[in-house]
Amino acid sequence: MILTGNSLVNQRLDMAKNRRTNRQLPVRKPDANRPSARKRIFDTASQLFYLKGIRAVGVETIAAEADTTKMSLYRNFPSKDELVAEWLRDHDVNFWQTWDAMASRHPKDPRRQLKAAFTLLARHVADPKARGCPMANAAVELTEKDHPARKVIEAHKAKLRTRLVQMCTGMGAPEPALLADQLFLLMEGAEVTKQTLGARGPARNVARAAEMLIAAHLGAS
Repeated sequence: MILTGNSLVNQRLDMAKNRRTNRQLPVRKPDANRPSARKRIFDTASQLFYLKGIRAVGVETIAAEADTTKMSLYRNFPSKDELVAEWLRDHDVNFWQTWDAMASRHPKDPRRQLKAAFTLLARHVADPKARGCPMANAAVELTEKDHPARKVIEAHKAKLRTRLVQMCTGMGAPEPALLADQLFLLMEGAEVTKQTLGARGPARNVARAAEMLIAAHLGAS
């Protein structure tokens, strides 16, 4: 007797049918234009870290938004901490490429270089999509001294301060280190107040404030 429903015969017939159907399905070819899993993970994490904050974004969210898996994420990045550090290293590279390109347009004229730098900053804080400085934002969240991103942040900010001192010295400021510190504080303050009071708050005057500060220092020489 052959039983109907879930009989062994019916199961075998179904399996044979499935094999025939599967053989007829077209093989999905990989999209050559699609970014690699590593790039999708990195780009997604970079955007989420900047817009939502580091602590607010988990690896599950990153993997899902990047259309991949946690396993793939950990194959490409040893940990979330290392992914954060890599994001900030990338920001550091892009920042200095932009800075050096700006400076190269005004060779041997540090005052014009500074004016251009603060013009760029004013444009940035006026952008409604901007959420401050990635380095400064990360520094607030990452309080652990041994976090791999801390060294990236500290090295970036130290280099910025050194560059400002060099430019203020090149302008002939009587107290270049003091002027550099004041300009540094203007930069940091503009990024922070943009987030609290918006683009129409004090941040909008950062370029003008820098120019007046520079003029005051040079007028004292």
